[in-house]
Amino acid sequence: MDPMDLLTNAIQPYAWGSHSAIAALQGRVPADQPEAELWMGAHPLAPSRVHRGGWATLVDTIAADPQAELGPAVVATFGPRLPFLLKVLAAAKPLSLQVHPTPEQARTGFDAEDARGIPRDAPNRNYRDPYSKPELIVALTPFTGLCGFRAAAELAALLDELAIPSLKEFGDALTNTPDESAVRALLAGLLRWPQADRAALVAEVARRCALLRTSESPFAASFDWAARVADDYPDDTGVAVVLMLNLVQLAPGEAVFLKPRTLHAYLQGTGVEIMAGSDNVLRGGLTPKHIDVDELLGLLDFGNGPLPATPTTDLSTDERAWLTPTPEFRLSEIVLSVDHPVTLAGGVPQILLCTQGAAHLDDGTSALDLAGGQSVFVPASSSVVRASSPSGATVFRAVPGL
Repeated sequence: MDPMDLLTNAIQPYAWGSHSAIAALQGRVPADQPEAELWMGAHPLAPSRVHRGGWATLVDTIAADPQAELGPAVVATFGPRLPFLLKVLAAAKPLSLQVHPTPEQARTGFDAEDARGIPRDAPNRNYRDPYSKPELIVALTPFTGLCGFRAAAELAALLDELAIPSLKEFGDALTNTPDESAVRALLAGLLRWPQADRAALVAEVARRCALLRTSESPFAASFDWAARVADDYPDDTGVAVVLMLNLVQLAPGEAVFLKPRTLHAYLQGTGVEIMAGSDNVLRGGLTPKHIDVDELLGLLDFGNGPLPATPTTDLSTDERAWLTPTPEFRLSEIVLSVDHPVTLAGGVPQILLCTQGAAHLDDGTSALDLAGGQSVFVPASSSVVRASSPSGATVFRAVPGL
């Protein structure tokens, strides 16, 4: 039986990241550069590292013995790869507007771009692998995001309040034909807005939003966010797209599941995120990166209404899991009480992340102590893990969702 492994994890220094959130989780002083994401897993771009008689990436460790590390069911379903990536995401500024494909869309798009000879690392590549990328974010702090399109009638009311002449025809269409086709037409119009006129449109949207952000309008919080985003993206019509999406505000412990084809952007806050192991991201604004408008419009689900908070189910008196339909992952939270050990079944690959307090883990052949911000990989060959804490702890547990 292979031992548990304490993970050494990469931190991604994306410009939108916080200088202090991940550092505080790990008990460090704030960083000089932004720290946006702490990656835990076997993603080829930044795999975690383990030490088994010498340092190795988790990718190489799994490749050396997939059956022992992942278990027969995972290998049979996903091949010799860990099907999920666990992260701590710390957003101090908004991320780009983005969407991820379904499995069928990912395979079709990947094969088509391969056939056209587009290099897989090309900046204009839409599909970097043939996999889908559903994701779940669980708030550790108050967390704000944009998730899915508003209903057409609601969007018509918002545009009426915004009262920008150049957008009036879209507002009229939404009023006269309040359906998904009108929402799609508005998005297409914004993404295809003439380049020479974009700065003027964004300036007018920002000006009106700044006036309305303190009003009694039900859209005041969205107006506020659009005005704030415009400061960083003064010529990006994604600022107006912000107003098309549902504003979602999560309290700590609440979560939202982003199924494929859902346009979204995280705005601010720290959370534990889990996703299928894929690099497929198509962008719709708030970014200098490539935007393929035609491909994006063909990918999106224009169904409307706010996304509900993801429900949970109790796996035991100490562990609750967020209910998602994806086979690639399941995320749960374990609350360890003082001197009350919890037994976790093995047989599947697991990553355990401590977010509060300190935890002690024992799988019968090895034992590890986890402090805040530390994580461990438990191979499928481990039959059971016993977790305890001398002072109380919170541990997130990522496993395949099979």
